[in-house]
Amino acid sequence: MTKEVMISIKGLQLNEEQGADNLETIIAGTYYKKNDSHYVVFDEVLEGYENTIKSIIKFNGKEMSLTRHGLVNVHMLFEEKRKNMTSYGTPFGNIMIGIEADNIDLEERENELKLQVAYDLEVNYEHLADCKIEMHITEKREPLKLV
Repeated sequence: MTKEVMISIKGLQLNEEQGADNLETIIAGTYYKKNDSHYVVFDEVLEGYENTIKSIIKFNGKEMSLTRHGLVNVHMLFEEKRKNMTSYGTPFGNIMIGIEADNIDLEERENELKLQVAYDLEVNYEHLADCKIEMHITEKREPLKLV
């Protein structure tokens, strides 16, 4: 796979009080593989803020980690059947979150990667939602040139 990629990230949160909440982002980023782990790196811009958030996602089919620096700061680790706690720093203060992955599934093809992670999310030691992340990473293609 090439270094320049397009990343589609779909998130779904299901909780009893508010129902389902879907989110989808498509963003350009960079990809590399090191020591049997895949890495995607991209910058996010949040509406209403000038500063960006640098995101690094590392995964290998057994675990996934997400590190974000900038407007928000966090290092989240997703491991099957293991709860990990972390502090999520936002412009409004820190919150304690817990993540326990139920399933991590990675599909590898020559020019694309698909990653699905199903997990339970806790905020301040209380269950908030059952969540799912789906990532689809493909080579960035050159736009068609009209002659």
